[in-house]
This record gives sequence, structure tokens and C-alpha cells, in this order.
Amino acid sequence: MDINAYIASGILELYVAGALSENENKEVYQLMREHPEILQEVLDIEAAIVKLTAATSNNKNAGLLETIKDKLTFNVSDVDTKVISIAKPKYNWLTYTGWAAAIIIGAGLFWTLNQNKELESNLNTAETEKAFLEEQIANSRTELADSKKLLNFLRDKDIISVPLGGQGEFANTYAKVYWNKKDNSIYLDAQGLPEAPSGKVYQVWSLKLNPLTPTSLGTIDDFNSDDNKIFAIANANESEAFGITLETEGGSDTPTMEQLYTLGLVTAPAP
Repeated sequence: MDINAYIASGILELYVAGALSENENKEVYQLMREHPEILQEVLDIEAAIVKLTAATSNNKNAGLLETIKDKLTFNVSDVDTKVISIAKPKYNWLTYTGWAAAIIIGAGLFWTLNQNKELESNLNTAETEKAFLEEQIANSRTELADSKKLLNFLRDKDIISVPLGGQGEFANTYAKVYWNKKDNSIYLDAQGLPEAPSGKVYQVWSLKLNPLTPTSLGTIDDFNSDDNKIFAIANANESEAFGITLETEGGSDTPTMEQLYTLGLVTAPAP
């Protein structure tokens, strides 16, 4: 019999792990009695399992480890002392294979937990992607509805178009107001304005000319983040002109004339 080949076959590891049949267990046991090398290999495997279990134990109980070591104290040179005797095989076998089973079960649980975590992560990712897609679809529908509303507004025959030209050192700026007096609504196209500096906002004004009376229509707080630069504004005033100034965040009670970017007169009366 080739002892080294038998040891290298892996059957002794299965013996220690309790994975062999009853006949196979008897065969390994008989060979341990006949060949000290096989017996020593089994002892080495069991000792390695005990060490591994002790190393991975949360409690690291030194007393328990010493007890296990005492149970593994054998005289290899005297095989006839019946290290694994017929009278006590179940006790020792259950002790040793219990540790091996704990390690195998623990490894299986660890693998299962990792698989569950990976599955949960994949499900979360899929849910996130689904929610993002649904949000994109909802946004597209909203944008389409807004576009149709804007087109219908601009095509209305009663719309007054008021170009706002650049003023002073801001002569290269421009904007346009589309005003429907019937429902007091305005669309402001402010594409011709530069981004507002940090801490500043654009403020829209309705003007009466005689006497000159400005009325704030509000600030455009999201100007920099809006891609279209088209803003809906309510205007219930009898406006004769519109202007846009740059003000400190929060807006101003009166327009800062030094920061008047655009101004335009209402030349087409409402019907």
C-alpha cells in the first residue's frame, strides 16, 4: 500500500469531517491501527481544526483550549494503547468532528450571508435604477406638457411681446417678456443674461412711467440652474415697461439702477 498516496487522497480529511460511510470509517480506523503514519496524519488534521477553531473563536477561552489539547494527548509510538478504542469511539469522534462541523457550517453560513448581501445589493441597485428611470419618464412628461403649454401661450393672438434691450455697461444683454393681460401671466425669456454672480439674483420689475413707479415681480432664484432660462411670472399690474436688475440675494424693495441690465417699453396695447 502506498501510504503517501493514501494520505494525499483527501480521505483522511473526510474521515475527520464525518463525511465517510460506516464501512469507510472502519477501513480508515483499521489502517490507523496498522500504519502510524496514517494515525499521525489524522491527529495532525484534528489538531489543525482545533487550532483553527480556537483562532476564530470570539471568546478565545484558554481553559477550553487546554481541555481540548488534553483530549488530543496520544502516544503515537504505542498503537496498541487503542487511542481510538472500540469502547470510546463515539465520545472522541463527536468531540473532534463537532469542531470540524462547526467550521464547515460556519463557512457555509458566511458564504450564504455574503450571497444574501450581494443579492440585496443587486436588488437595491435595480430598485434605484427603476426609480431613476420612472423619475426621468415623469420629468419628460412634465417637460413635454410644459412645452405644449408654452407653445400654446406664445401662439395666442392676444400675447404682447416686449423686447428688453441691454442698458449701459450691460448693452450686450437682452431678454424678452411675453405678456397675456387676460390671465395676468408672463413668460420671461432671459437667455440673453449672464449667470448671476454668487450672492446675487436677478429681479424682475413692472414699471409705470408717469410718475416712475417700480413694482417687483419677484426674484429668479434658480436662474443659474435652469437650462431653458424661461420663467413663468404672475403680473396683475398695468405695466408700461419691464426691467431686470441684479440684486443681493433676497431681492430689493427698489431697483438698483446701477445694476439695471435690461429695459423695454410696452408698445403694443392689449385689446
